[in-house]
Amino acid sequence: MGAGAGSGRGQLFLRSLLFLLLAGPPARHPARGQLRYAVPEELEHGAFVANLGEDLGLDVSTLSARRFRIVSRAGARQHLEVNLENGILFVNERIDREEVCEAGGTCLLHLQLLVESPLELYRVEVEVLDINDHAPTFPWQEYVLEVAESAVLGARFPLESAQDPDVGTNSVHTYRLSPNAFFSLEVQTRSDASKFAELVLERALDREQQRVHRVLLTALDGGVPERSGTAHILVTVLDANDNVPAFDQPSYGVSLPEDAPAGTLVIQLNATDLDEGPNGEIEYSFSGHAPPRVRELFHIEPRSGQVLLKGRLDYERASLHELYVQAKDRGPSAVAVHCRVLVHLLDVNDNAPEVTLTSVSTPVLEDAPPGTVIAVISVLDRDSGDNGRVSCEVGPNVPFELRSSFRNYYTLVTTQALDREVVPEYNVSITARDMGSPALLTRSTLTVPVSDVNDNAPRFLQPSYSVYVMENNAPGASICSVSALDPDCQQNAYLSYSIAEGHIHGMPVGTYVSINSDSGHMYALRSLDYEQIRSFQIQVQAQDAGFPPLSANVTVHIFVLDQNDNAPVIVSPLPRNGSVATELVPRSARPGYLVGTVSAVDADAGLNSRLSYQLLQATDFTLFSVAPDTGELRTLRSFLEQDASQQQLVVQVRDGGQPALSATVSLLLSVVETMPQTLSDFSEFSLPPEVSSSSPLTLYLLVSLGSISFTFLLAILILTAIRCRGERRSRQGDSCSPPRCHCCPGSRPSSDGLKTSNLTAQPPAGTTAATCLDVPAGGPPGYCYKVCLGPESAQSDFMFLKPCSPPRNNEKDPRKRSRPDQHLQVSKEAKQPNTDWLPPSTQRPALKRYQIQHWGKRGC
Repeated sequence: MGAGAGSGRGQLFLRSLLFLLLAGPPARHPARGQLRYAVPEELEHGAFVANLGEDLGLDVSTLSARRFRIVSRAGARQHLEVNLENGILFVNERIDREEVCEAGGTCLLHLQLLVESPLELYRVEVEVLDINDHAPTFPWQEYVLEVAESAVLGARFPLESAQDPDVGTNSVHTYRLSPNAFFSLEVQTRSDASKFAELVLERALDREQQRVHRVLLTALDGGVPERSGTAHILVTVLDANDNVPAFDQPSYGVSLPEDAPAGTLVIQLNATDLDEGPNGEIEYSFSGHAPPRVRELFHIEPRSGQVLLKGRLDYERASLHELYVQAKDRGPSAVAVHCRVLVHLLDVNDNAPEVTLTSVSTPVLEDAPPGTVIAVISVLDRDSGDNGRVSCEVGPNVPFELRSSFRNYYTLVTTQALDREVVPEYNVSITARDMGSPALLTRSTLTVPVSDVNDNAPRFLQPSYSVYVMENNAPGASICSVSALDPDCQQNAYLSYSIAEGHIHGMPVGTYVSINSDSGHMYALRSLDYEQIRSFQIQVQAQDAGFPPLSANVTVHIFVLDQNDNAPVIVSPLPRNGSVATELVPRSARPGYLVGTVSAVDADAGLNSRLSYQLLQATDFTLFSVAPDTGELRTLRSFLEQDASQQQLVVQVRDGGQPALSATVSLLLSVVETMPQTLSDFSEFSLPPEVSSSSPLTLYLLVSLGSISFTFLLAILILTAIRCRGERRSRQGDSCSPPRCHCCPGSRPSSDGLKTSNLTAQPPAGTTAATCLDVPAGGPPGYCYKVCLGPESAQSDFMFLKPCSPPRNNEKDPRKRSRPDQHLQVSKEAKQPNTDWLPPSTQRPALKRYQIQHWGKRGC
């Protein structure tokens, strides 16, 4: 080795520094929008290369936040790195130019710089400059050269060339031979500017005088400082074999496709030797300094001179292979001759494009505007020419496109608005295709998820809801469920339900129904009554949890279904003295004679309010009948002499519900010879002013009726007072006659007095009783009148007078009186009759009279 081969790394650093001082600062060459720098090899870690932050015009304080970095392929060594604090590009690890760039020529490091927010891409080229860090070396430390003694003066003997990995002036520059008396050295230059040495015979050899000559060959490079390498040449003088082989030409060139299989004939070499016998037999072999790579790829047949392919060629690794072949005969003192074989590789489209996702920004918002950058894609094809030209495209039917920013660099951007509810995720197929024949392609799939934005309002499954609820429902019971859908996801699709504010019959809607905010189940908060409210509607709102929240409303119609929970109420006839309703029937009545009409109302609706009448009990079932639909009580036949003068009837009214509810009324019919001019319990009344027509004629009729009633009552009171005074006067002289009715204190009715009915109407439970007093009338003998006082107030409800008929002959005990506990109970708050089913026209007057009495009490 040369004197400079053992220098340490400190001396190498000093030489690198000297190189930088001589070469000046790192070069920056703007070429087509990119930066180019030059840096010597073998610099220590941390050595300054360039100030990228300043050269690129970037804000150094934002480099770390914007993720400023060098993008490199997977597995590639990172020779250079960027300091994010000051933007300086420095040496990350030692750069050996001979290792990085195997072939000669310019050695470039291509850097891709990426910065985000916004996304920008820069390309930087760093040229690695060669320094004289390698000394020339020979294949062997000692080289044996056999020279025939018959060699003529001036004979030239090519020597093994020294190899220096450095390039340019740092490579082998010249050779030097140690002083001797027989040989000189001439340095030759090949076509590729490389140097080789030839030993020139200057003096005739004499084997008998000196069989071996030793000389020292020194190879010098042109670097600063100069480096050298040495080899000892042992020249052996042989007997005369005075002809050496000769190649057809000193240099050969051949082209070979890179995909040629092993065993392919590269070239057939031919060398000739004029000698005969072993001195003319030629053997071929690689020269001693043939690189190992050449020996791996090629093989030479020693006898035939065929150069065969042994390994796999790769144009992208090396496009040219230089083979140094020697040929020498088998005779004594054989001299080797050399030739060079240049194997040019032809590129074959054997490399498919490589697609690399440099940066990916996913997921993407569905409201992202067109042109939003999704990813940066780099494409590389190691082939050359058309085989290395690549076009890139995305698959059809996706809202994305590729835009070329630099050569072989693309950005994937959106072309239209996205909708996550239609397509929540895109599988974007990226196809890279080269221009070779046949073309090779690579497909890469990029998954782009679309993130949700609250852009869809909830939607109910139905435009409106109709709910049917049976009345008398249990409070808190579920009545229905509403449901809405939101095509958004996560919290944008989480729905909460609520009821809009409002009033139902003057009450807040929240007192009627409630709703579960999560499930949409609705519950009744109170028991509904069909007779009070038949239907109502509410507004239900569904609102999502997005920002801003979106909502939708739906109308829920709630219909209350009727239940048979109201028994019929008898409105006519109504008993006036707390016992039973009475009626006079002329004995001369013919069959079909209308005695009266039993009228009832039912607050329910539909079949639950459809009433039917039947005769439940009767003294004689052959005498009377009740129409099942109208309630008309008629005679079936004429009265006979043996028929009782008082007929007791019980009429039942039954509704059509399931189960059916009923009410009964007791009637006492008195058969008389002549009919007095009195009002019966079946009399009809007009409606009160508040329910009658508001016309002036109705008002006049009501005023007239009131005046007549007042005059009639006043006359009755006066007659009663006169009657009582006459009774007192008669008592002073004589006792009251038995057959007459008395109202005086302590008086008793005689056995011939009036008989009070003991049949009682059976009204619904829960009504209050009225107290009835017998009042003697001042009219004809045999009649008495009743006055009813309500127990709830001092105000009296005066009932119309009812004549008392004298006892009949068939009565067993004329002294019987009505019991005090037999009375008619009337509800304080009776429900209004249902108008879904109207009673027959014959029952409507009784219905009016029931309403008059009901409203009269409420008015008190």
